[in-house]
Amino acid sequence: MIQANFTKAFAGGRESSGYSLEAQFNAEPGVTVLYGPSGAGKTLTLDAIAGFVAPDSGRIMLGDRILYDSGATVHLRPQERRCGYVFQNYALFPHMTVRQNLAFAADSLPRLERHRRIAELLESFRLTDLAGRYPRELSGGQKQRASIARALIAEPAALLLDEPGRGLDAVLRRDLYSVILEMKATLRIPMLLVTHDLEECFALADQVLIYDAGRIVHRGSPLELLQNPGTPAVARLLGDFNLYEAEVLAMDPGRQTSRVRLLGQEWNGPHLRGCFKGDRVTLCARPEELRLATKPGPNRIRVETPRVLERPQSIRADFGEELIVDVPREVWREKPDDLWVEIPAESLRQLR
Repeated sequence: MIQANFTKAFAGGRESSGYSLEAQFNAEPGVTVLYGPSGAGKTLTLDAIAGFVAPDSGRIMLGDRILYDSGATVHLRPQERRCGYVFQNYALFPHMTVRQNLAFAADSLPRLERHRRIAELLESFRLTDLAGRYPRELSGGQKQRASIARALIAEPAALLLDEPGRGLDAVLRRDLYSVILEMKATLRIPMLLVTHDLEECFALADQVLIYDAGRIVHRGSPLELLQNPGTPAVARLLGDFNLYEAEVLAMDPGRQTSRVRLLGQEWNGPHLRGCFKGDRVTLCARPEELRLATKPGPNRIRVETPRVLERPQSIRADFGEELIVDVPREVWREKPDDLWVEIPAESLRQLR
């Protein structure tokens, strides 16, 4: 397990503002995804754990080993930390073949063990026929597999991956996801993975840490984050949420329901924690939870012609006013001219 609790700050200059990172989390064996916008501190977190950057204060542990401790003045060198690192640009040595890149990373192993590990990883990552090629002779997916194999050659206690799917096409990304899921099942080590891609995040993560402006603002499993993004800011970072400013009209604690006003009309709402009549509250709902309807009814609003976006498995209809609906293709084909959108009460979630 990785236990991290540290800070790192950079002073501002004449043409740059100051920046600070505060990271506190535990990462069990499996995939912990660091998700958030550029500049939020995700790669800096990896660099601090790998030993490329010294934090200003705090502690980092990997298992029972202290990697960094400001109070005890411990700061292990990167080569002492047993952290495999897969960089955004792969960082393969251009003057070495794939086999030579792996051999360099395995230099600390006994000779027979080194040869065994190289052969094993070349086979596991489908690189045996490419072992004599230089990085310039490899495709993006092949470079990515070689980079991961090199990071694993010395049997690290943790694996750090900085945007491993960046620049890969859809087919290569699926191959990469298969490799990472297989590693997760067989290696049983903590893996930290940085990404800006929500699909990648939800395909791979056991735990997600949401970063924003140098802070971890929310955390949970992918399903927990879909069910409860927590705040409007996190919902916007995750994307794919309709956000509504609503007024509380009535509360029924016995039935765990409410009545709210949003989009200019009254709606049945969910149970609202800590709210009273007249309060303002932010609610959210996901596009796939909204439904098209053909006539008026409870929790329905009439809509006009939408902007339409083709998606791989559905149609996304944007009716404006935070009424974005993901519609199955067969439903969209048979839609009438007179359209209504239903926001089920159970799809509305309260945000702080």
